Amino acid sequence: MSREEALIIAGMAAVTFLIRYSFFAVGERLVFPPLVKRALRYVPVAVLSAIVAPAVLLPDGVAGGWRLDWRNAYLIAAIATAVLAWRGDRLLLAIGGGLAVFFAWRGLVGWSG
Repeated sequence: MSREEALIIAGMAAVTFLIRYSFFAVGERLVFPPLVKRALRYVPVAVLSAIVAPAVLLPDGVAGGWRLDWRNAYLIAAIATAVLAWRGDRLLLAIGGGLAVFFAWRGLVGWSG
């Protein structure tokens, strides 16, 4: 690794640390309006959706195109996980069930990636 690359990585680490630490340092003195507090409650769901949706719907990447068929093990497992999470209140069971469906479907139908 060159010196320039090391400086870039150190700079990115410092910026990331300072941004995250700033909320701990001034957390009690910083008061958000109710509208902002309500909007921030949806951030985790939005971020998780932005990460999961492309992986489920485009398992081969953008070049591979949309995979909205029954052979897509990612899609079948995501649907099973959503149903398990919706019908029950045990998140770990839903995740484990989704993983089991994914590996079983991949074994029965073939690799979807």
